[in-house]
Amino acid sequence: MKIIKGNIIFTPTYDKFEIIKDGYIILSNNKIVGVYNEIPKQYKNYELIDYKDKLIIPGMNDLHCHAPQFRNVGIAMDKELLPWLNDYTFPEESKYKDIDYGKKMYSKFVKEIYKNGTTRVAAFATIHKESTMKLMDILIDSGIGGCVGKVNMDRNSCDSLCEYTMTSINDTLDIIKRYLNKSELVKPIITPRFVPTCSEILLKNLGEIAIKYNLPVQSHLSENIGEINWVKELHPRSKFYGDVYDSYNLFGDTPTLMAHCVHLTDDEINLMKTKNVYAVHCPTSNANLGSGIMPIRKLLNNNVKIAFGSDVSGGHSFSIFKAIVYAIEFSKLIWAQNKEYDFLTLSEAFYIATKGGGSFFGNIGSFEKDYEFDALVIDDSDLNFDNYSLLERLEKFIYLGDDRHIYHRYVSGKLI
Repeated sequence: MKIIKGNIIFTPTYDKFEIIKDGYIILSNNKIVGVYNEIPKQYKNYELIDYKDKLIIPGMNDLHCHAPQFRNVGIAMDKELLPWLNDYTFPEESKYKDIDYGKKMYSKFVKEIYKNGTTRVAAFATIHKESTMKLMDILIDSGIGGCVGKVNMDRNSCDSLCEYTMTSINDTLDIIKRYLNKSELVKPIITPRFVPTCSEILLKNLGEIAIKYNLPVQSHLSENIGEINWVKELHPRSKFYGDVYDSYNLFGDTPTLMAHCVHLTDDEINLMKTKNVYAVHCPTSNANLGSGIMPIRKLLNNNVKIAFGSDVSGGHSFSIFKAIVYAIEFSKLIWAQNKEYDFLTLSEAFYIATKGGGSFFGNIGSFEKDYEFDALVIDDSDLNFDNYSLLERLEKFIYLGDDRHIYHRYVSGKLI
Protein backbone atom coordinates (compact mmCIF):
# COMPACT_ATOMS: atom_id res chain seq x y z
CA MET A 1 0.00 0.00 0.00
CA LYS A 2 1.23 3.52 -0.81
CA ILE A 3 0.00 7.10 -0.94
CA ILE A 4 0.46 9.59 -3.78
CA LYS A 5 0.19 13.30 -2.95
CA GLY A 6 -0.27 16.24 -5.34
CA ASN A 7 -2.83 18.37 -7.15
CA ILE A 8 -5.30 15.75 -8.37
CA ILE A 9 -7.50 16.31 -11.43
CA PHE A 10 -9.79 13.80 -13.15
CA THR A 11 -13.25 13.49 -14.75
CA PRO A 12 -15.61 10.87 -13.26
CA THR A 13 -18.29 12.19 -15.65
CA TYR A 14 -18.28 14.09 -18.93
CA ASP A 15 -19.59 17.33 -17.52
CA LYS A 16 -17.08 18.43 -14.88
CA PHE A 17 -13.62 18.04 -13.40
CA GLU A 18 -12.97 16.64 -9.95
CA ILE A 19 -10.15 18.76 -8.48
CA ILE A 20 -8.39 18.18 -5.15
CA LYS A 21 -5.62 20.61 -4.27
CA ASP A 22 -2.84 18.96 -2.22
CA GLY A 23 -4.84 15.76 -2.22
CA TYR A 24 -3.98 12.12 -1.54
CA ILE A 25 -4.55 9.03 -3.67
CA ILE A 26 -4.33 5.83 -1.64
CA LEU A 27 -3.33 2.68 -3.53
CA SER A 28 -3.57 -0.97 -2.56
CA ASN A 29 -2.39 -3.73 -4.92
CA ASN A 30 -2.02 -1.11 -7.66
CA LYS A 31 -5.69 -0.10 -7.42
CA ILE A 32 -7.23 3.01 -5.96
CA VAL A 33 -8.71 2.83 -2.48
CA GLY A 34 -9.85 6.43 -2.56
CA VAL A 35 -8.97 10.09 -3.05
CA TYR A 36 -8.85 12.30 0.03
CA ASN A 37 -8.20 15.84 1.18
CA GLU A 38 -6.51 14.42 4.29
CA ILE A 39 -4.97 11.01 4.94
CA PRO A 40 -7.38 8.84 6.96
CA LYS A 41 -5.90 7.73 10.28
CA GLN A 42 -5.64 4.06 9.30
CA TYR A 43 -3.28 4.92 6.43
CA LYS A 44 -0.99 7.37 8.26
CA ASN A 45 2.02 5.02 8.44
CA TYR A 46 2.19 3.92 4.80
CA GLU A 47 4.75 5.05 2.20
CA LEU A 48 4.05 8.60 0.97
CA ILE A 49 5.23 9.88 -2.41
CA ASP A 50 4.85 13.67 -2.34
CA TYR A 51 4.75 15.39 -5.74
CA LYS A 52 4.21 18.74 -4.03
CA ASP A 53 2.72 21.32 -6.44
CA LYS A 54 2.72 19.08 -9.52
CA LEU A 55 -0.48 18.01 -11.28
CA ILE A 56 -1.58 14.36 -11.13
CA ILE A 57 -3.92 13.32 -13.92
CA PRO A 58 -5.00 9.99 -15.48
CA GLY A 59 -2.81 8.57 -18.26
CA MET A 60 -3.69 9.04 -21.91
CA ASN A 61 -5.34 6.25 -23.92
CA ASP A 62 -4.58 5.97 -27.65
CA LEU A 63 -7.23 3.66 -29.12
CA HIS A 64 -6.06 3.70 -32.74
CA CYS A 65 -2.58 3.84 -34.19
CA HIS A 66 -0.42 1.99 -36.71
CA ALA A 67 2.90 1.08 -35.13
CA PRO A 68 4.64 0.08 -38.41
CA GLN A 69 3.95 3.50 -39.91
CA PHE A 70 6.35 5.15 -37.47
CA ARG A 71 8.88 6.04 -40.16
CA ASN A 72 6.25 7.91 -42.21
CA VAL A 73 5.05 10.32 -39.53
CA GLY A 74 4.87 13.78 -41.08
CA ILE A 75 5.28 12.48 -44.66
CA ALA A 76 2.73 12.53 -47.53
CA MET A 77 0.28 14.68 -45.62
CA ASP A 78 -1.04 16.11 -48.91
CA LYS A 79 -2.52 12.77 -50.05
CA GLU A 80 -6.02 11.34 -49.72
CA LEU A 81 -6.55 8.01 -47.99
CA LEU A 82 -6.31 5.47 -50.82
CA PRO A 83 -3.32 7.05 -52.67
CA TRP A 84 -1.62 7.50 -49.30
CA LEU A 85 -2.08 3.82 -48.54
CA ASN A 86 -0.87 2.56 -51.91
CA ASP A 87 2.05 4.95 -52.42
CA TYR A 88 3.47 5.22 -48.90
CA THR A 89 1.87 3.02 -46.26
CA PHE A 90 1.80 -0.39 -47.91
CA PRO A 91 5.42 -0.17 -49.15
CA GLU A 92 6.58 0.75 -45.64
CA GLU A 93 4.59 -2.01 -43.94
CA SER A 94 6.06 -4.54 -46.38
CA LYS A 95 9.46 -3.97 -44.77
CA TYR A 96 8.28 -5.66 -41.56
CA LYS A 97 8.86 -9.05 -43.11
CA ASP A 98 12.39 -8.34 -41.84
CA ILE A 99 12.20 -8.91 -38.09
CA ASP A 100 15.33 -6.84 -37.45
CA TYR A 101 13.73 -3.88 -39.16
CA GLY A 102 10.60 -4.48 -37.11
CA LYS A 103 12.56 -4.58 -33.86
CA LYS A 104 14.35 -1.32 -34.67
CA MET A 105 11.24 0.60 -35.67
CA TYR A 106 8.91 -0.83 -33.04
CA SER A 107 11.40 0.08 -30.31
CA LYS A 108 11.32 3.68 -31.56
CA PHE A 109 7.53 3.63 -31.73
CA VAL A 110 7.12 2.44 -28.14
CA LYS A 111 9.59 5.04 -26.86
CA GLU A 112 7.59 7.72 -28.65
CA ILE A 113 4.23 6.78 -27.16
CA TYR A 114 5.88 6.54 -23.74
CA LYS A 115 7.38 9.98 -24.19
CA ASN A 116 4.01 11.50 -25.04
CA GLY A 117 2.21 10.17 -21.98
CA THR A 118 0.27 7.29 -23.53
CA THR A 119 -0.25 4.63 -20.87
CA ARG A 120 -2.60 2.33 -22.84
CA VAL A 121 -2.66 1.78 -26.59
CA ALA A 122 -4.54 -0.20 -29.22
CA ALA A 123 -2.09 -0.74 -32.06
CA PHE A 124 -2.16 -2.27 -35.52
CA ALA A 125 0.97 -4.18 -36.46
CA THR A 126 1.32 -5.75 -39.96
CA ILE A 127 0.47 -9.11 -41.51
CA HIS A 128 3.84 -10.48 -40.36
CA LYS A 129 3.55 -12.85 -37.40
CA GLU A 130 7.13 -12.63 -36.13
CA SER A 131 7.29 -8.83 -36.23
CA THR A 132 3.89 -8.58 -34.56
CA MET A 133 5.10 -10.74 -31.68
CA LYS A 134 8.23 -8.58 -31.43
CA LEU A 135 6.03 -5.49 -30.98
CA MET A 136 4.09 -7.27 -28.24
CA ASP A 137 7.31 -8.23 -26.46
CA ILE A 138 8.67 -4.67 -26.64
CA LEU A 139 5.39 -3.28 -25.30
CA ILE A 140 5.37 -5.82 -22.45
CA ASP A 141 8.93 -4.86 -21.51
CA SER A 142 8.05 -1.14 -21.55
CA GLY A 143 5.32 -1.45 -18.90
CA ILE A 144 2.75 0.26 -21.13
CA GLY A 145 -0.60 -1.53 -21.39
CA GLY A 146 -2.67 -2.26 -24.45
CA CYS A 147 -3.74 -4.45 -27.32
CA VAL A 148 -1.74 -5.37 -30.42
CA GLY A 149 -3.23 -6.84 -33.56
CA LYS A 150 -1.69 -8.86 -36.35
CA VAL A 151 -3.31 -7.26 -39.38
CA ASN A 152 -5.41 -9.53 -41.62
CA MET A 153 -5.68 -8.82 -45.36
CA ASP A 154 -6.09 -11.41 -48.10
CA ARG A 155 -7.37 -9.38 -51.06
CA ASN A 156 -7.09 -5.97 -52.77
CA SER A 157 -3.60 -5.41 -51.42
CA CYS A 158 -0.16 -5.10 -52.94
CA ASP A 159 1.56 -8.45 -53.57
CA SER A 160 3.88 -8.07 -50.57
CA LEU A 161 0.98 -7.58 -48.14
CA CYS A 162 -1.63 -9.96 -49.52
CA GLU A 163 -1.85 -13.12 -47.42
CA TYR A 164 -3.18 -16.55 -48.18
CA THR A 165 -6.45 -16.78 -46.28
CA MET A 166 -5.54 -19.82 -44.18
CA THR A 167 -2.08 -18.40 -43.43
CA SER A 168 -3.73 -15.25 -42.11
CA ILE A 169 -6.08 -17.27 -39.92
CA ASN A 170 -3.45 -19.69 -38.64
CA ASP A 171 -0.92 -16.95 -37.85
CA THR A 172 -3.61 -15.09 -35.92
CA LEU A 173 -4.42 -18.21 -33.90
CA ASP A 174 -0.74 -18.86 -33.19
CA ILE A 175 -0.28 -15.37 -31.75
CA ILE A 176 -3.42 -15.73 -29.64
CA LYS A 177 -2.27 -19.01 -28.15
CA ARG A 178 1.16 -17.60 -27.30
CA TYR A 179 0.06 -14.23 -25.89
CA LEU A 180 -3.47 -14.58 -24.54
CA ASN A 181 -2.19 -15.29 -21.01
CA LYS A 182 1.41 -14.11 -21.29
CA SER A 183 0.85 -10.64 -19.83
CA GLU A 184 -1.79 -8.92 -17.72
CA LEU A 185 -1.15 -5.64 -19.54
CA VAL A 186 -0.67 -6.57 -23.21
CA LYS A 187 -3.23 -8.69 -25.09
CA PRO A 188 -3.94 -9.69 -28.70
CA ILE A 189 -6.79 -8.05 -30.60
CA ILE A 190 -8.52 -9.24 -33.78
CA THR A 191 -7.55 -6.83 -36.58
CA PRO A 192 -9.09 -7.06 -40.04
CA ARG A 193 -7.51 -4.05 -41.72
CA PHE A 194 -10.79 -2.97 -43.26
CA VAL A 195 -13.55 -4.59 -45.30
CA PRO A 196 -12.03 -4.08 -48.77
CA THR A 197 -8.86 -6.04 -47.88
CA CYS A 198 -10.62 -9.02 -46.25
CA SER A 199 -12.49 -11.78 -48.05
CA GLU A 200 -15.78 -13.02 -46.66
CA ILE A 201 -14.13 -16.29 -45.62
CA LEU A 202 -11.49 -14.39 -43.67
CA LEU A 203 -14.05 -12.11 -41.99
CA LYS A 204 -16.19 -15.10 -41.03
CA ASN A 205 -13.24 -16.90 -39.42
CA LEU A 206 -12.03 -13.80 -37.61
CA GLY A 207 -15.48 -13.29 -36.09
CA GLU A 208 -15.56 -16.88 -34.92
CA ILE A 209 -12.09 -16.56 -33.38
CA ALA A 210 -13.04 -13.35 -31.59
CA ILE A 211 -16.05 -15.02 -29.99
CA LYS A 212 -14.28 -18.30 -29.18
CA TYR A 213 -11.42 -16.55 -27.35
CA ASN A 214 -13.49 -13.56 -26.18
CA LEU A 215 -11.08 -11.16 -27.87
CA PRO A 216 -11.66 -7.52 -28.77
CA VAL A 217 -11.80 -6.33 -32.37
CA GLN A 218 -10.39 -3.24 -34.08
CA SER A 219 -10.77 -1.93 -37.61
CA HIS A 220 -11.73 1.11 -39.72
CA LEU A 221 -15.21 2.41 -40.49
CA SER A 222 -16.61 5.06 -42.83
CA GLU A 223 -13.42 7.09 -43.00
CA ASN A 224 -13.54 8.25 -46.61
CA ILE A 225 -16.25 8.55 -49.28
CA GLY A 226 -14.24 6.59 -51.84
CA GLU A 227 -13.71 3.80 -49.30
CA ILE A 228 -17.44 3.67 -48.48
CA ASN A 229 -18.36 3.41 -52.17
CA TRP A 230 -15.80 0.62 -52.57
CA VAL A 231 -17.43 -1.32 -49.72
CA LYS A 232 -20.84 -0.90 -51.40
CA GLU A 233 -19.44 -2.38 -54.61
CA LEU A 234 -17.89 -5.34 -52.78
CA HIS A 235 -20.94 -6.02 -50.56
CA PRO A 236 -24.02 -4.80 -52.45
CA ARG A 237 -26.45 -6.67 -50.18
CA SER A 238 -25.21 -4.96 -47.01
CA LYS A 239 -27.26 -2.07 -45.62
CA PHE A 240 -24.21 0.05 -44.77
CA TYR A 241 -20.48 -0.28 -44.07
CA GLY A 242 -20.84 -1.34 -40.45
CA ASP A 243 -23.40 -3.95 -41.43
CA VAL A 244 -20.64 -5.93 -43.15
CA TYR A 245 -18.67 -6.24 -39.90
CA ASP A 246 -21.85 -7.00 -37.99
CA SER A 247 -22.79 -9.86 -40.30
CA TYR A 248 -19.51 -11.58 -39.36
CA ASN A 249 -19.68 -10.99 -35.56
CA LEU A 250 -17.05 -8.24 -35.72
CA PHE A 251 -19.21 -5.35 -34.52
CA GLY A 252 -19.81 -5.40 -30.80
CA ASP A 253 -20.20 -9.13 -30.20
CA THR A 254 -16.93 -8.64 -28.31
CA PRO A 255 -15.52 -5.21 -27.34
CA THR A 256 -14.99 -3.35 -30.61
CA LEU A 257 -13.06 -0.28 -31.76
CA MET A 258 -13.98 1.35 -35.07
CA ALA A 259 -11.66 4.15 -36.10
CA HIS A 260 -12.70 7.40 -37.82
CA CYS A 261 -16.51 7.11 -38.23
CA VAL A 262 -16.58 10.33 -40.23
CA HIS A 263 -19.44 9.55 -42.64
CA LEU A 264 -21.83 7.37 -40.62
CA THR A 265 -25.46 6.79 -41.55
CA ASP A 266 -28.11 7.12 -38.85
CA ASP A 267 -28.65 3.36 -38.99
CA GLU A 268 -24.93 2.85 -38.42
CA ILE A 269 -24.98 5.16 -35.41
CA ASN A 270 -27.97 3.31 -33.93
CA LEU A 271 -26.25 -0.03 -34.36
CA MET A 272 -23.07 1.25 -32.73
CA LYS A 273 -25.11 2.48 -29.77
CA THR A 274 -27.04 -0.80 -29.48
CA LYS A 275 -23.90 -2.95 -29.62
CA ASN A 276 -21.61 -0.65 -27.58
CA VAL A 277 -19.11 -0.20 -30.40
CA TYR A 278 -16.51 2.51 -29.73
CA ALA A 279 -16.10 5.25 -32.32
CA VAL A 280 -12.42 6.25 -32.21
CA HIS A 281 -11.96 9.88 -33.19
CA CYS A 282 -8.66 10.60 -34.98
CA PRO A 283 -8.89 14.32 -35.74
CA THR A 284 -5.37 14.97 -37.05
CA SER A 285 -5.53 12.02 -39.44
CA ASN A 286 -8.97 12.92 -40.73
CA ALA A 287 -7.74 16.44 -41.52
CA ASN A 288 -4.42 15.37 -43.04
CA LEU A 289 -6.00 12.79 -45.36
CA GLY A 290 -8.93 15.00 -46.32
CA SER A 291 -11.49 12.58 -44.91
CA GLY A 292 -13.67 15.06 -43.06
CA ILE A 293 -14.64 15.64 -39.43
CA MET A 294 -16.30 13.10 -37.17
CA PRO A 295 -19.69 14.49 -36.00
CA ILE A 296 -18.66 13.90 -32.41
CA ARG A 297 -21.52 15.80 -30.75
CA LYS A 298 -24.07 13.85 -32.78
CA LEU A 299 -22.49 10.60 -31.61
CA LEU A 300 -22.37 11.75 -27.98
CA ASN A 301 -26.02 12.83 -28.18
CA ASN A 302 -26.82 9.30 -29.40
CA ASN A 303 -24.89 7.69 -26.51
CA VAL A 304 -22.20 6.15 -28.71
CA LYS A 305 -18.96 5.40 -26.84
CA ILE A 306 -16.10 7.67 -27.93
CA ALA A 307 -12.33 7.37 -27.63
CA PHE A 308 -9.39 9.20 -29.19
CA GLY A 309 -6.68 7.86 -31.46
CA SER A 310 -3.47 9.35 -32.81
CA ASP A 311 -3.76 7.27 -36.01
CA VAL A 312 -0.05 7.60 -36.59
CA SER A 313 1.01 8.02 -39.38
CA GLY A 314 -2.15 9.41 -40.93
CA GLY A 315 -2.01 11.56 -37.83
CA HIS A 316 1.19 13.53 -37.38
CA SER A 317 1.30 13.61 -33.59
CA PHE A 318 1.62 10.83 -31.01
CA SER A 319 0.14 13.09 -28.33
CA ILE A 320 -3.41 12.42 -27.18
CA PHE A 321 -3.26 15.85 -25.55
CA LYS A 322 -3.06 17.26 -29.07
CA ALA A 323 -6.01 15.04 -30.04
CA ILE A 324 -7.96 16.75 -27.24
CA VAL A 325 -7.12 20.16 -28.69
CA TYR A 326 -7.93 19.26 -32.29
CA ALA A 327 -11.16 17.51 -31.31
CA ILE A 328 -12.37 20.66 -29.55
CA GLU A 329 -11.30 22.89 -32.44
CA PHE A 330 -12.90 20.71 -35.11
CA SER A 331 -16.13 20.46 -33.13
CA LYS A 332 -16.21 24.26 -33.15
CA LEU A 333 -15.91 24.25 -36.94
CA ILE A 334 -19.00 22.03 -37.13
CA TRP A 335 -20.78 24.26 -34.58
CA ALA A 336 -19.93 27.37 -36.62
CA GLN A 337 -21.81 25.89 -39.57
CA ASN A 338 -24.63 24.20 -37.68
CA LYS A 339 -25.67 25.46 -34.25
CA GLU A 340 -27.70 22.27 -33.72
CA TYR A 341 -24.54 20.61 -32.40
CA ASP A 342 -22.67 22.22 -29.50
CA PHE A 343 -18.89 22.07 -29.56
CA LEU A 344 -16.92 19.93 -27.11
CA THR A 345 -16.01 21.31 -23.72
CA LEU A 346 -12.60 20.72 -22.16
CA SER A 347 -14.05 18.36 -19.55
CA GLU A 348 -15.78 16.29 -22.24
CA ALA A 349 -12.64 15.98 -24.34
CA PHE A 350 -10.51 15.17 -21.29
CA TYR A 351 -13.02 12.50 -20.24
CA ILE A 352 -12.85 10.91 -23.70
CA ALA A 353 -9.03 10.82 -23.54
CA THR A 354 -9.00 9.27 -20.06
CA LYS A 355 -12.05 7.45 -18.71
CA GLY A 356 -13.78 7.17 -22.08
CA GLY A 357 -10.91 5.45 -23.86
CA GLY A 358 -9.68 3.74 -20.72
CA SER A 359 -13.01 1.94 -20.25
CA PHE A 360 -12.10 -0.27 -23.22
CA PHE A 361 -9.40 -1.84 -21.03
CA GLY A 362 -11.49 -2.07 -17.86
CA ASN A 363 -11.52 0.24 -14.84
CA ILE A 364 -8.95 2.59 -16.37
CA GLY A 365 -8.76 6.34 -16.82
CA SER A 366 -10.14 7.75 -13.60
CA PHE A 367 -9.16 8.03 -9.94
CA GLU A 368 -12.32 6.42 -8.60
CA LYS A 369 -12.38 3.52 -6.14
CA ASP A 370 -11.16 0.18 -7.57
CA TYR A 371 -9.71 1.78 -10.71
CA GLU A 372 -6.19 0.81 -11.72
CA PHE A 373 -3.77 3.66 -11.14
CA ASP A 374 -2.75 4.85 -14.61
CA ALA A 375 -1.43 8.36 -14.11
CA LEU A 376 0.81 11.15 -15.32
CA VAL A 377 2.59 13.57 -13.03
CA ILE A 378 2.88 16.95 -14.73
CA ASP A 379 5.54 19.53 -13.85
CA ASP A 380 4.11 22.70 -15.36
CA SER A 381 6.27 25.09 -13.34
CA ASP A 382 7.53 26.94 -16.41
CA LEU A 383 3.94 27.45 -17.64
CA ASN A 384 2.59 28.46 -14.22
CA PHE A 385 4.03 31.96 -14.11
CA ASP A 386 1.01 33.67 -12.55
CA ASN A 387 -1.74 32.91 -10.07
CA TYR A 388 -3.55 30.34 -12.22
CA SER A 389 -6.18 27.96 -10.87
CA LEU A 390 -5.48 24.23 -11.09
CA LEU A 391 -7.93 23.89 -13.97
CA GLU A 392 -6.29 26.77 -15.83
CA ARG A 393 -2.92 25.12 -15.28
CA LEU A 394 -4.19 21.88 -16.77
CA GLU A 395 -5.65 23.69 -19.77
CA LYS A 396 -2.41 25.56 -20.40
CA PHE A 397 -0.48 22.30 -20.28
CA ILE A 398 -2.89 20.60 -22.71
CA TYR A 399 -2.62 23.46 -25.20
CA LEU A 400 0.97 24.58 -24.68
CA GLY A 401 2.80 21.72 -22.98
CA ASP A 402 4.71 18.77 -24.35
CA ASP A 403 6.53 15.64 -23.21
CA ARG A 404 9.13 17.68 -21.31
CA HIS A 405 6.44 18.51 -18.77
CA ILE A 406 5.61 14.86 -18.04
CA TYR A 407 7.58 14.15 -14.88
CA HIS A 408 6.43 10.58 -14.08
CA ARG A 409 4.24 7.91 -15.66
CA TYR A 410 2.33 5.16 -13.84
CA VAL A 411 0.61 2.12 -15.36
CA SER A 412 -1.50 -0.09 -13.11
CA GLY A 413 0.15 1.42 -10.06
CA LYS A 414 3.73 0.90 -11.23
CA LEU A 415 6.14 3.68 -12.05
CA ILE A 416 7.47 3.04 -15.57
